[in-house]
Amino acid sequence: MRYEELMSGVAVVRRAGPSEGGGPTIRGVEYDSRRVGPGSLFIAMRGGTTDGNRYIKKAVEQGAVAVVTDSDAAFADTVERLPDVAVAEIPVGAGRRALGAIASNFFGQPERRLKLSGLTGTNGKTTTAFLLDAMLNSANRKTVLVGTIENHVAGVVRPAPHTTPESRDLLELLRDGVDAGATEGVMEVSSHALAQGRVHGLPYDVAIFTNLTQDHLDYHGTMENYFAAKRALFDGELGAAPRVAVINIDDRYGAELAVIAREAGAEIFSYGLGAGEFRAQGAEMGASRMRFRLAAPAGEVEVQTRLTGRVNLYNLLAAAGAAYARGLSLEQIAEGAAALQCVPGRFQTVDAGQPFTVVVDYAHTDDALRNLTALAREFVGGKSRVITLFGCGGDRDKAKRPKMGRAAGEGSDFVVLTSDNPRSEDPEAIMRDALPGLLETGTKFVAEPDRARAIRIAVEEARPGDIVLLAGKGHEKEQVLQHGTIPFDDAEVAADVIRAALGVRA
Repeated sequence: MRYEELMSGVAVVRRAGPSEGGGPTIRGVEYDSRRVGPGSLFIAMRGGTTDGNRYIKKAVEQGAVAVVTDSDAAFADTVERLPDVAVAEIPVGAGRRALGAIASNFFGQPERRLKLSGLTGTNGKTTTAFLLDAMLNSANRKTVLVGTIENHVAGVVRPAPHTTPESRDLLELLRDGVDAGATEGVMEVSSHALAQGRVHGLPYDVAIFTNLTQDHLDYHGTMENYFAAKRALFDGELGAAPRVAVINIDDRYGAELAVIAREAGAEIFSYGLGAGEFRAQGAEMGASRMRFRLAAPAGEVEVQTRLTGRVNLYNLLAAAGAAYARGLSLEQIAEGAAALQCVPGRFQTVDAGQPFTVVVDYAHTDDALRNLTALAREFVGGKSRVITLFGCGGDRDKAKRPKMGRAAGEGSDFVVLTSDNPRSEDPEAIMRDALPGLLETGTKFVAEPDRARAIRIAVEEARPGDIVLLAGKGHEKEQVLQHGTIPFDDAEVAADVIRAALGVRA
């Protein structure tokens, strides 16, 4: 593709370098200099932790024939050091926005050939995305799912290194989906992606808001900034407001967001347990099943699902509202809900023959821990105990650590405080931050920084009928430590401990 074609619709400051005949032929678009090859266009942009302009020289040496930069000075310095290299320069004001527009052109604007549904919120995004994907599939629609756990391209599972990829990688994924016959896109949209402009310009047909509780304040600073990032999916800041906004009006931020989205031109589909256009009635819950009547604008339908608990009622209502907005019937919505077997790492049970329940869950905020322990309490009642293992992530919002300790203690009979992904921090220092909240509850606990040993303590503490909650890492298969990353799977470790205790070989 010619460089002039790639730049269609991109706001540039000026152009310099060779441009005869439409400019050089571009064979690839990259923002990571390690992926640059002969004929690439390299987009050098400032990021949150690094500046891609530092790698212009490396990109040119590896064969880049054009550079889009948000730093004129960095490009000039490269040309000075490589005077014999002819490279087209395109200075832009906003590097990430340019990346999205250029990648869209390069991959044939796949976002315009899909009906996109974007989900944002603190908790519930992944489960709601899986549910909406299953509902759309039940109506024989091919989908692209972009999520935290994994990506799906027309039914083919791919790894997901980030919840919301950089726009270049996201658009390539959408292009693959279009080529495979997909007509729908379901995307988890993180607050980081919204704040950084990774999804700017994507035409969301439906936007879903699950809830907002404290998280990611290490990045956003305040709850107001966190909400402002989420709001961008609904208020037209990305380029246009969604056609339909599906919003949890039981959440105080959701009620405010509904007003904002309506003023931006979106149609509002509200949901909640007691109010809203989509409601759940007569819910009956078991340890691995749930049934209820879904009340919707078009009537009612009975829904049966393998998901359970109050939090999953919200997730099901959100997915139902989005599926209805995408034209599904209530019967197709119910079929899709019944078809979903499980969501990895979301209230995922571990069964190795033990006489008690072990659950792995991604809960990593105080609100999520409260929901998780409350759900566990529903199952054991007053007869048996809730045993909760949790830790707090390193290099993340420190203010939520004592709140998580309090939530775990208030909802449990016994707590094991351990390490999550400490990253560059000292695991024991992180645990000390969580300890004050836990101590306030008076709940019996053990502190053990080694997560494998902590899981063994939690499992060995359990008696018949108890429920053991292994919270924080969910679907993750690695643990990020100060000195590197190691393989680690909560479910596998727990199963090994149980089998060892029962004398069973794996």
